[in-house]
Amino acid sequence: MPRAFAPLRPPVSQPARVIRPHIEPERRVLAVSDVHGNLPFLKGALETAGFTTDDVLVIVGDLLEKGEESLATLRYVMELQKTHTVYMVSGNCDYIDQCFLSGPDIDKQLWPVLHEFWAERSVLIQMGMETGVVPQTLEELPALRAALLERFPAETGFLLNLPHIMEAGNFLFVHGGVPREDRLEELAAYDCMKNDDFRGQGHSFHKWVVVGHWPVTLYDTHIQRSAPLIDYGRRIASIDGGCVLKLDGQLNVLVIPDIYGDNLNCIWYDGLPTGTALDAQEASTDPVNIRWSDSVVEVLREEGDCVLIHHPTSGRELWLPRDFVGVWRDGRTHTEDATDYRLPIAPGDALSLVRKTQRGCVVKKDGITGWYYGRIKYDLE
Repeated sequence: MPRAFAPLRPPVSQPARVIRPHIEPERRVLAVSDVHGNLPFLKGALETAGFTTDDVLVIVGDLLEKGEESLATLRYVMELQKTHTVYMVSGNCDYIDQCFLSGPDIDKQLWPVLHEFWAERSVLIQMGMETGVVPQTLEELPALRAALLERFPAETGFLLNLPHIMEAGNFLFVHGGVPREDRLEELAAYDCMKNDDFRGQGHSFHKWVVVGHWPVTLYDTHIQRSAPLIDYGRRIASIDGGCVLKLDGQLNVLVIPDIYGDNLNCIWYDGLPTGTALDAQEASTDPVNIRWSDSVVEVLREEGDCVLIHHPTSGRELWLPRDFVGVWRDGRTHTEDATDYRLPIAPGDALSLVRKTQRGCVVKKDGITGWYYGRIKYDLE
């Protein structure tokens, strides 16, 4: 179960660092965000996209933290830069690591997160384990910092030199979002990365603004979505598919055929078992999407591998897989992101299986999650 913690905010704000690389017209650009140390998903997404040395890869922040292979993912990207064209802007999680490496100002804020939440899923701790310096108290963080700067100059140097915004052709790449598309160097770096609910702020742009940070499913109280949200009217592409953080999460790849054009496509990788629907199913009306920001529920009864829950905010009762529901650190019962949506499905539709239960299957179709009560022919059968 995910556990929330108070957001970290560096005590000193710095101006945004902006890079403006030249990318040739008609050279394909692939943008991913919020990998969060999930190296298999990154490799799977790039393989699915057919990534080659002819392409440009842009990582739109939060490459690290919360995933089991943060250090391996960092090293993979650094190696990839030697043979491919790869750019990366910092996300708020990457920025926390930068702040720690820069000095002790954030140590008191960071320690509860590092010790209780990220723990061995943090790149800082993973590097510390390689050096034999794994802090057990707040007072040991300076020793960890010194060891990392001495032992890992390449890795720490990569992190400390990350830009916050990339502008190229008709596109801006920034982890959280920006309030405008000019005078970018005057913006506060952290506010460009930790920018919640960016699409809900009403901005519109002349250039495309590509962002991650805020999982796209948080924008809809009815439909549970992992696929990118591409708003042609406002020129915002929100691509965080909830990789690592969501049970149905996926790593989205925004495909830009020409950085000076307006055409966008997307593919994704979710690592889930796949199959083909054998039966038709009509969509349900007025579904609910229970998201992590409003996930407190009451368990009404249990039946086999499912539980019937009541969601106080929406007033809904719905059946969920048993392992979706549990008691979090706050002592209350929460659910993972969940829905009662019956997906519209035709025979032959491609599906990804999230959970199989005695009541039906939670599946994904075209990046949308919902229930399917028909038969599935699995690809490995």
